[in-house]
Amino acid sequence: MSKNKKKDDPQINYLDLIPERTSELRWHRDFKERVILEVENTGLFNTIAQKVFHKPRFTKVHLDGNGSFIWPLIDGEKTVEEIAGLVKTEFGEAAEPLYPRIVKYFQIMESYHFIKFTNMPSK
Repeated sequence: MSKNKKKDDPQINYLDLIPERTSELRWHRDFKERVILEVENTGLFNTIAQKVFHKPRFTKVHLDGNGSFIWPLIDGEKTVEEIAGLVKTEFGEAAEPLYPRIVKYFQIMESYHFIKFTNMPSK
């Protein structure tokens, strides 16, 4: 059997999922109205790095225009499909290809634990 073969996981329809922001994550807007996420650096290694190497306690993640528009819409009630419709209304043709881009955005945000999906099917 090939090592590169994927497991037989059921396909997840990201458009039906409901994203919710992580409560521990702080965020604000800068003077250009872009969203800045503040991620706290926790753990033993980060504590040592903060004290010895004067590393910052928070890492700032600056979102682009699309991300800054989407972030406040993540409220734990709207589905990814509803948010995609709002993005399409706001940006029009500039948002294309809409669905692959928005699904990738949410996959990345979930991989960094910035969001979670309230109705994610169990594996």
